[in-house]
Amino acid sequence: MNIALWIGTALLAAVALVGGVTKSFVPKTRLAAQHGGEWTEKASVGFVKGIGAVEILAAVGLIMPRVVGVAPVMVPVTALCWVALMVGAMVTHGRLGQFGFVALNMVYLALAVFVAAGRI
Repeated sequence: MNIALWIGTALLAAVALVGGVTKSFVPKTRLAAQHGGEWTEKASVGFVKGIGAVEILAAVGLIMPRVVGVAPVMVPVTALCWVALMVGAMVTHGRLGQFGFVALNMVYLALAVFVAAGRI
């Protein structure tokens, strides 16, 4: 079970890191031109970069507490925060009719629930 939890955590952290770096460093106009990034058109630059920063912190919070052995309770807390973020993403993509992204966010949400439940 521990190996499955580490694999799930690593996958979730990779998704969070890639998404966070993209939102933090790619210009908003370029994000808005990408499929799935249309939501950024009406969002402020600060909001998009803020979401990116939260995703980068999530990647760190999913891995580092268990690796260094300091406050490992932060892993399930971070995973539950990721659940909240995915609910928001599902609502946003649903409003835009992007149901493929809603399904993908559901997968990420389920993975986060698995990690949170397994690390409590």
